[in-house]
Amino acid sequence: WLTRRFHHIPFNILTRHMAGSGSDGTEDSDSSAEREQTNSSESEGTVPKRQRLTRASTRLSQSSQDTQELKRAVDHDESPPLTPTGNAPSSESELDISSPNASHDESQAKDQANRDSDKDLSHRPKRRRCHETYNFNMKCPTPGCNSLGHLTGKHERHFAVSGCPLYHNLSADECKVKAISREKQEEEVKAQEDSNSRHATRHQTPTPKQIRYKEQVAEIRKGRNSGLQKEQKEKHVEHRQTHGNTREPLLENITSEYDLELFRKAQARASEDLEKLRIQGQITEGSNMIKTILFGRYELDTWYHSPYPEEYARLGRLYVCEFCLKYMKSQTILRRHMAKCVWKHPPGDEVYRKGSISVFEVDGKKNKIYCQNLCLLAKLFLDHKTLYYDVEPFLFYVMTEADNTGCHLVGYFSKEKNSFLNYNVSCILTMPQYMRQGFGKMLIDFSYLLSKVEEKVGSPERPLSDLGLISYRSYWKEVLLRYMYNFQGKEISIKEISQETAVNPVDIVSTLQSLQMLKYWKGKHLVLKRQDLIDEWKAKEIKRGNSNKTIDPSSLKWTPPKGT
Repeated sequence: WLTRRFHHIPFNILTRHMAGSGSDGTEDSDSSAEREQTNSSESEGTVPKRQRLTRASTRLSQSSQDTQELKRAVDHDESPPLTPTGNAPSSESELDISSPNASHDESQAKDQANRDSDKDLSHRPKRRRCHETYNFNMKCPTPGCNSLGHLTGKHERHFAVSGCPLYHNLSADECKVKAISREKQEEEVKAQEDSNSRHATRHQTPTPKQIRYKEQVAEIRKGRNSGLQKEQKEKHVEHRQTHGNTREPLLENITSEYDLELFRKAQARASEDLEKLRIQGQITEGSNMIKTILFGRYELDTWYHSPYPEEYARLGRLYVCEFCLKYMKSQTILRRHMAKCVWKHPPGDEVYRKGSISVFEVDGKKNKIYCQNLCLLAKLFLDHKTLYYDVEPFLFYVMTEADNTGCHLVGYFSKEKNSFLNYNVSCILTMPQYMRQGFGKMLIDFSYLLSKVEEKVGSPERPLSDLGLISYRSYWKEVLLRYMYNFQGKEISIKEISQETAVNPVDIVSTLQSLQMLKYWKGKHLVLKRQDLIDEWKAKEIKRGNSNKTIDPSSLKWTPPKGT
């Protein structure tokens, strides 16, 4: 009867309709007897209301009992059902699903067997979580390392140089001790923050405790040795000759203990972030990450991952034309390309030239391939950059240094053609071989020069990278101190400073606060002219002399582009 009546209904729906039935397809004795009693008292062909309510209540009570039994089973063991091999089933086919035609005795026997198997498996240890499972075939690339320990002190093994204690001239036990010390310091800082009032006003000036801490740090840095002793130099040279690039250089006695400890903390934090990415599967050891690029006469170590095509990224080393930015797989292909490449400078219009320094304006819509290659190259040295291919809404200002072979890429910044928030920089980069030479400030100064020509107030797009924030802070400080040095009046306005320098008022206020030049007194904010900072800046300017690392507004040949 069941086969004829329900042959077209799936099994899971059929079992739901048979909630009040036994496992053999027959109804329970109570409900059967109740139905016979009801049928004898009612006329044939009608279904009384009391019968429907009774059968519904029976099914409801039985389903509640099944739910309670299921809950007890779940409380007893939260792990998924195990296959005979001891692993979690990978599909429903591995689970034992009883047939709807199985007998009641057979179902009871299987239930008893399942309970017995649960008892047998209760003594087994819990399976390791997937992020604690290690591939023991992988090894740390550092020579002589057994892959045990981790720089953070929180993991038992490592597979990359970033987490290798031996590479950092430490042992696994030393890393664990340092980790415990860092955790104690973090707990003390957190306890101190919790003790402060939640509704306390924000200090615009450093607190007395912060000032004392700053003075202590200054004393520690003054007490460091001016240079390495002869024995220390010999030790450093011997270490370098013995291990070469397979070990980190010795860092002791190079700087103060305070700065060295800060550097170690930063290393441990970066290593922990990389370990989290590895656990999440975003990066794996030996993944497609370009380690070095050959760019002109320089071989550059990369800092971050860039989404080059897989066939190029898996090589580990990329060859890039420094003029057209085309990337290639081998030195031979690069040599052949350089023999045919007719580019000696970036495409676009040259809008600035002074001496050997030039700036080219490149439209992302007109020179799409070049701008995409530039973004891919920049991502190797920028962490927060996310835009690689949608370059049409942007203008790129590429700074170059010219010699007899061509215009070599120094750096660039990009800006939106139509920015509703008046951002004058979307992304900025100085190539590693030109860093710490003043080119970063030149790029920033040039971006603000364009804002002045446009008669707008500009600001860089957030978030800024670590190096970008340092560069901008330094530039804003220099602009404000120069303005204070040339200012002869008695009253000063932040709005006037913003209009003359094209710097956003928010950036001006934050810089004044960091320089302790903004005070709140009698309900008003006052700008203090600190002569000591101004004199210090002027002394550095005189010592620097007439440097050519400055932007000359008279050398700019540019008109603001019309909205596109």
